[in-house]
Amino acid sequence: MHQYMTFVSLAVYAASFVCYACVLYVPKAWLGRLATLLLAAGIICHYFALLERSHWIHAVPYDDLYGSMSLFAWLLAVTYLGLEFLHRQRSVGALVTSLLVVWIALLAAFAPSKILDPPSARGSLFALHVTLNTWAYAAFALSFILSLVYLLQDRVLRSRHTGAAFWRFPALDVLDRMSRSSVYVGLATMVVGVSFGFIYERRLAGAIAWSDPKVLITLGIFAIYVAYLGLSRASGWRGARAARICAFNFAVVLFSYTAVNLYFTAFHRFL
Repeated sequence: MHQYMTFVSLAVYAASFVCYACVLYVPKAWLGRLATLLLAAGIICHYFALLERSHWIHAVPYDDLYGSMSLFAWLLAVTYLGLEFLHRQRSVGALVTSLLVVWIALLAAFAPSKILDPPSARGSLFALHVTLNTWAYAAFALSFILSLVYLLQDRVLRSRHTGAAFWRFPALDVLDRMSRSSVYVGLATMVVGVSFGFIYERRLAGAIAWSDPKVLITLGIFAIYVAYLGLSRASGWRGARAARICAFNFAVVLFSYTAVNLYFTAFHRFL
């Protein structure tokens, strides 16, 4: 029963989704607060699910792809909750929590039943490196979601065919600010996480492998998101154009998180 807390967190996330979805049709303050409280409770339960898995495998919870993806989902929820408090917007909560429910349900369905050999990399520096870089990916994923909502809302507004629930979504400028805030979180955590990784690698190998494909694409991801932040403020690139750039940037993140980790680098397994 090492997945007990995973199923509990899944149930709480699902209850949060129901409340967020209801807010789109019945915008009552108490219902919105309940949705947020349930999301926070789901995050706490999910944390204990990660801790539960760590105790079961006697290693960090992101020792394998399953644990890495679970940590990713948890940090996505944490980042969204922070943005919700910062921008006072609950309208996209239904979308985020629905993705969390589907994601965690799939993880629970395909969870490995065997314990893999523990990774050779250990220590607090390594743990911080992995956690912060996964947080960066989660923040970029959230900016991708917000950019898609922006593009959808922009298209619907132009068509002038809107429903009652549609008008509960944030205004375009608010979506743009939320997306940029998420990118700022991603860049900040990436800088710190990569720095810890360089320090750890130098201690381990005596030098930094600048030619490692993971290092190269990570620097590339940092550069394209910095470029996005600059272009999103330029008069000719604001709005839908900037949202498309942000959406494209996440395709590079996915390539790094999947293909590069699995096929192009030996040291970085799922980071």
